Amino acid sequence: MKWYEFLIVQLVVFFMMYLFMKRMTKDKSKSSAVITDDGTITQKLRKLRQKHLSLPLSETARPKSLSDIYGQDEAIAALRAAICGKNPQHVLIYGPPGVGKTCAARLLLEEAKNNPDSPFDESSKFIEVDATCVRFDERAIADPLLGCVHDPIYQGAGLLGSQGIPQPKPGAVTRAHCGILFLDEIGELHPMQMNKLLKVLEDRCVYLESSYYSRTNTNIPPYIHDIFRNGLPADFRLIGATTRSPEEIPPALRSRCIEIFFSPLSDTTLTEIGKRAAALVGKKADDDVLSLCASYSSSGRDCMNIMQLAGSLSASDSIKTSDIEWVASVCRYPQKYSFSFPKEAKAGRAFGLGVANSIGVVFEIECVVRKNGSGKVTLNGIPDEEELEAGNRILHRKSLVLSSVENALCAVRSVFGIDTDSYDIVFNIIGGIPIDGPSAGAAFCVAFMSALLRRPFRSGTAVTGEISANGDIHPVGGIREKVTAAKMCGAECICVPKGNETEASAVSSDIKAVADVKELLQWVSGIRQ
Repeated sequence: MKWYEFLIVQLVVFFMMYLFMKRMTKDKSKSSAVITDDGTITQKLRKLRQKHLSLPLSETARPKSLSDIYGQDEAIAALRAAICGKNPQHVLIYGPPGVGKTCAARLLLEEAKNNPDSPFDESSKFIEVDATCVRFDERAIADPLLGCVHDPIYQGAGLLGSQGIPQPKPGAVTRAHCGILFLDEIGELHPMQMNKLLKVLEDRCVYLESSYYSRTNTNIPPYIHDIFRNGLPADFRLIGATTRSPEEIPPALRSRCIEIFFSPLSDTTLTEIGKRAAALVGKKADDDVLSLCASYSSSGRDCMNIMQLAGSLSASDSIKTSDIEWVASVCRYPQKYSFSFPKEAKAGRAFGLGVANSIGVVFEIECVVRKNGSGKVTLNGIPDEEELEAGNRILHRKSLVLSSVENALCAVRSVFGIDTDSYDIVFNIIGGIPIDGPSAGAAFCVAFMSALLRRPFRSGTAVTGEISANGDIHPVGGIREKVTAAKMCGAECICVPKGNETEASAVSSDIKAVADVKELLQWVSGIRQ
């Protein structure tokens, strides 16, 4: 190559580099022009932030202190012990919506900050995440809960991306470091996310991976090397809230957490919430209005919404029952089943106790006995067979309620020598209350004996207990909810199994503990063997 040809090549290369640098400078100036604002957008944003609507009543009435959370004293005490002590624990909170789970957790963190023995301090954050809204990419492109890595190939990778450097992005678990991560509706979390979260709880940090990361790449900033080698810190306490039952939550998560149960709100508590709501809307409400509103409310939010709309409808300074009924009709609020013990006793009738949706219920059982029958037993409104899921299999079994009836009749034959096969027996559950366990066995036995003898038994008595074929009465679950429901419905005496006596007596003093069917029937009717 001659010298002038070499010079021409050099000039062409120099000119091309000049054009490239000019293009880059021009693009950069354009980018700056896009980012730079003349103040118009900022001014519009400022004006938008200056305008507000009035707050909804449910937000205005949001608890400002723990005393504003009604009907959850025991649950709050347990949550305080788990969170505010020297060694705070991970917690799972069960309970229906609108009972104060989130507010209680947030307020207790503030209380823990004032405890000198607590590891939480003023910098501890309360990070709230809804598990139903945590969208993640299975390729780890985006994960707002656990964090992810923005690889150079992704659009908008920025200056570091153009240099081939992966960029870690922290998630909610890192933002909650040394604080609380409140994961609402944790039962809805994707199984993959759940498994990753369990790993974070165990390691107390998040380890990220990227095929673009190299330990020997000197262009990568030291802090990114540190993140990939040591992980992002994520030492927090998890509070998971769910409306699901414990059986629906993965056992691996349950084993790492303290489980606390928030109770459904009673009508008494809902009445107090309704009174507060009426005061906030500037209206008066008498006891009949408050009781009616409580009967249509399943949560504190329902009560607030009903009272707010009824207050807006009322032209006077007070809310009337007709206003509540109109709101309930138009907004389709179902009225809850209510029960009160009748004043007069009746032959063939007994009152059992159960739990439906974590709420104690009282139900009436009536029994009709026909002599000279064939031993046929009929249960109206009760399934004869139940279907269970066991892994990949579906199992069918006899209804537990039907088994309870058969055990009750067998116990009567064993203890009192009565040939139940010579009678046709019909049981009926009044009100369509769902019964799905063996705890109604004792009540079925009382109803049958009352019908057989054609004499009413002790009035105002509620009965619960699992009965065996030889007449023993075994302990049952949900005894607190059952006893509470019986007292609210006006029970004068509550018969419980001997094994539940201590727990039941802590709720009510009107407890009669029995060990077998003979002792039960002696109490309710005076029958002797």
